[in-house]
Amino acid sequence: MSPGILGKKIGMTQVFRPDGQVVPVTLLKAGPCMVVQRKTPATDGYDAVQLGLLEFVKPARINKPRTGHLKKANVEGAKFLREFRLDQCNAAGSADLKAGDQVLVSDFKTTDKVDVIGISKGRGFAGVVKRHHFRGGEGSHGSMFHRAPGSIGQSSFPSRVFPGTRMGGHMGNEQVTVRNLEIIDIDTEDNVLVVKGAVPGPNGGYVVVRRAKR
Repeated sequence: MSPGILGKKIGMTQVFRPDGQVVPVTLLKAGPCMVVQRKTPATDGYDAVQLGLLEFVKPARINKPRTGHLKKANVEGAKFLREFRLDQCNAAGSADLKAGDQVLVSDFKTTDKVDVIGISKGRGFAGVVKRHHFRGGEGSHGSMFHRAPGSIGQSSFPSRVFPGTRMGGHMGNEQVTVRNLEIIDIDTEDNVLVVKGAVPGPNGGYVVVRRAKR
């Protein structure tokens, strides 16, 4: 049993439960994946498995060091690689994985809980109202304080701005983890995983699906 799987976000839709309840879901093209490298405490200092997502990738899109790394496990067309720590995972049988093994969506089952990791959509530069949900000032009656951050520090003491003060800046394009999403359905023929709720990132973005830790 694999500790997780790699995939791409397809998009969102909704499904109906047998009792008629509408459930918002996200479709994930999960796998097939191959075990590219098995790391052990004896050789690497920790226990982990490195997976590669098998997809159509031109050889020119993979650099020479990565190509040589993939050849050791007889894997081709794996541009997206990620590691899963086995010493922090409770998946039974994951210790038996070795280089060249295949990981499919059939390793999961419905009602399982998973954590999905992705890169959120980039929003560019954003002010404090959009980025940090500041209230802002009055919108009328001569006010000159609308969407400004307000005071960011004191003059006499400490005479500086504290690190971490919330300000405008680059919003999004960060790694986001959504925990404990329920698997609603699994399509083993098309390698599609249907999870309840939203998943970070745009449609077509890479995601990491791991078994829930909490």
